[in-house]
Amino acid sequence: MKKRFSLLALTATAALALAACGGDKAADDSSKAESGDKTYNVGILQYVEHPSLNEATKGFKAALDEAGLDVKYQEENAQGDASINTTAANNLVAAAPDVIFTNATPSAQAVAEATSDIPTLFTSVTDAVGAELIDSMEKPGGNVTGTVDTHPDAIPNTVKFLAEELEAKKIGMVFNSGEQNSRVQVDRAKEAAKENGVTIVEASASTSAEVKQATESLVDKVDAFYIITDNTVVSALESVLDVAEAKKKPVMVGELDSVARGGLGAYGFSYYDIGKEAGEMAAEILEDGKKPADIPAAYPANLKFEINKETADKLGIDIDKDWDAEVVE
Repeated sequence: MKKRFSLLALTATAALALAACGGDKAADDSSKAESGDKTYNVGILQYVEHPSLNEATKGFKAALDEAGLDVKYQEENAQGDASINTTAANNLVAAAPDVIFTNATPSAQAVAEATSDIPTLFTSVTDAVGAELIDSMEKPGGNVTGTVDTHPDAIPNTVKFLAEELEAKKIGMVFNSGEQNSRVQVDRAKEAAKENGVTIVEASASTSAEVKQATESLVDKVDAFYIITDNTVVSALESVLDVAEAKKKPVMVGELDSVARGGLGAYGFSYYDIGKEAGEMAAEILEDGKKPADIPAAYPANLKFEINKETADKLGIDIDKDWDAEVVE
């Protein structure tokens, strides 16, 4: 009996030990689940390589990192090519990620065309409603939302500055007429030009290789240039700056990153910030189960005026303190 009792006691002890181990494992699993320890698959489609779009993508990733999410990225870059853009969008959709981040209007449109199910975030889009990505800024509808890259005051302020402070009568605009976001901005610039008694003179460049020639076609016809947030032209901004500088023509730009590259000035905002806000929206979708339709699209929060001092000096332009500009050395 004593021997049998000892065996029973040993069996019971082993069972308790196993149960304890199982309990610890269950506790660990529960703790993992509670901490949201899950790997999310996120697709990224960026239309072209240039500093502003690169910053937006960095901001997007930073938001997910700050949210403590474990993310595996599948990244595609269309290199400014429409056919590559479409193929890349289809590849991302076929991979069925948890969300897709699109950087620039053509990429957002390509992904929206390819899926109506996968939650899609956009940034660097000028007119999300006009591009038929969302129903309205307040109520996006569908599976798409994000952040736009136009502040209501940016274009009017820039045209007014060119007309009043730089006394430009004719303003050259080089842009890709095939980009919906660019056409919208040029039309807004024309409205502002009419209000300020100046003229917009256009030249189209469908690829970055055509930017220099398009700029050369305008340089003797205009007093200054205004380069908007056109992906094709901004990716080849140095071509514009070289041609304009040779003729001492100022170039106002649409992005603060382009001021750092040599543009005279810009009414702009941080692309990192608008990318980060899109990332925060993505975190709400992944963590909280929100739907894009219920997350209002957003405008840039802060608009500031920057002037590049080195460029101003080259052009013989004195920076007036009344411009209330942040001077970039």
